[in-house]
Amino acid sequence: MIKTFRVASSAPSRFHVLLVEDDDLDVMNVKRAFAKNESDIAIERVPDGRAGLERLRAEGFDTRNLVILLDLNMPKMNGIEFLRELRADPELHRLPVIVLTTSDDERDKVDAYDLNVAGYVLKPVQFSAFVAVMDAVEQYWNLQEFPDPP
Repeated sequence: MIKTFRVASSAPSRFHVLLVEDDDLDVMNVKRAFAKNESDIAIERVPDGRAGLERLRAEGFDTRNLVILLDLNMPKMNGIEFLRELRADPELHRLPVIVLTTSDDERDKVDAYDLNVAGYVLKPVQFSAFVAVMDAVEQYWNLQEFPDPP
């Protein structure tokens, strides 16, 4: 199931988010954190890696200025499997991905960075820390220059 929502603010963001996340509570925390930061970001949620790839490959899906927030531990297709397939796709391989996960496993970190993630962030337990993480994500990506899609 794909859910799209917009977090409104007075200042528009330069990017939009594909949130690849199976946990409804974490989805709610991401939405609430961006809202608390008064972000104007379109966020689309898919529940696993397979659904994420299907959405990215869907006709008409706009990958310009897209940032993927990716959980690792998901059913059907986990985050590392998603990254392997994404990086092998000639149309999608350059898309920026930030891993947002509970996994502090060294192997997951190595695998993710070997697959060229832009960052690896542990999901904070406290909501105030979650807000700070989402603010840092937004501030960083608002400074970035995105290439045009191939």
